[in-house]
Amino acid sequence: MKTVQLRDVSSKPNPHGVDARNLSDTENAQVVHITLQPGESLKKHITPVDVVFYVLQGRGVVEIGEERAEVGADTLIESPARIAHRWLNEGEETLRILVVKTPRPKEATRML
Repeated sequence: MKTVQLRDVSSKPNPHGVDARNLSDTENAQVVHITLQPGESLKKHITPVDVVFYVLQGRGVVEIGEERAEVGADTLIESPARIAHRWLNEGEETLRILVVKTPRPKEATRML
């Protein structure tokens, strides 16, 4: 069994300039923990695989294609492959999101 503590994983530089930590990266899936401080956001991008987001803490705005919704903790959001999406923290609290990409992407995410 492999266990991973968030505090033991360093954030890596990324095109969004936010705290993003790879918790798991296997042949079949990737799991990333993203923290958005108030006023931070992800740039709109297209992921080549399906993505599931799970809000761990806070409230945020998620945009997927033409849809936009404000969501809070304990909410799961599905984002189909090849649809532009992004997250925004327009609130005053920290937003923490767990991101699961499946299957593991074989091509790069495209920034818009």
